[in-house]
Amino acid sequence: MDILDQIIATKREELAAMRAKKPSLRQALIDSKTGIIAEFKRRSPSKGWIKEEGRATEVPLSYQQNGAAALSILTDKHYFGGHDRFITEARQSGVTLPILYKNFVIDEFQLYEAVICGASAVLLIAACLTKAECAALIQKAHALGLEVLLEMHSEQELEYAELKPDLCGINNRNLGSFVTDVENSFRLAEKLRTVCGGGSDAPVLVSESGISKPETIRELRQAGFRGFLIGETFMKTPDPGKALGQFIAQI
Repeated sequence: MDILDQIIATKREELAAMRAKKPSLRQALIDSKTGIIAEFKRRSPSKGWIKEEGRATEVPLSYQQNGAAALSILTDKHYFGGHDRFITEARQSGVTLPILYKNFVIDEFQLYEAVICGASAVLLIAACLTKAECAALIQKAHALGLEVLLEMHSEQELEYAELKPDLCGINNRNLGSFVTDVENSFRLAEKLRTVCGGGSDAPVLVSESGISKPETIRELRQAGFRGFLIGETFMKTPDPGKALGQFIAQI
């Protein structure tokens, strides 16, 4: 096969990936008894390497086998040691669960990257975008068949929920100080539900970061959350998938 044939074959694969129906992150959390979005996170800006030897061909599939409702895979290289190919590798290893493309998404090109590597949804961070920019990216993501998890941290950002993303996340980690406090989810839950409204098309609420105890998930569910993004709690253990299974057994 010459170089032109290789390019054509690659483009055909990319087009096939864009047209393929993706498993729904929103529906997976609605249907799940636990709602855990298990995260493949090798590194963090505040703590450095968590599991440098972690393999995308192993950990995500182990998460799936041990009861995760969905997965989150970091693709940011500089701060998190991630890569787009990690999602592709997870899919090739046998992962069929919804996968969240977790990065600092600020332009449409990244949405195409998310589709091509096999993601079901993308993370948009209110603190990184104007409301108009966020609205445009949500519209484009939906046009590409991607769902959107819109992340907020403060009460001032809750107005972004008016843009009707598929899922609304509350980040319990302050992006400026890196201080984590799960009480942030409880504090903003009722106000967020007021903005989102009710009904079957209302965004699913997701609590992100700082969740390390099964009882916290039980309490967050009572507050209206259906998704719980957990990474470091599992990734810092010798066997993240096994740690997830043990965690779920206690919920």
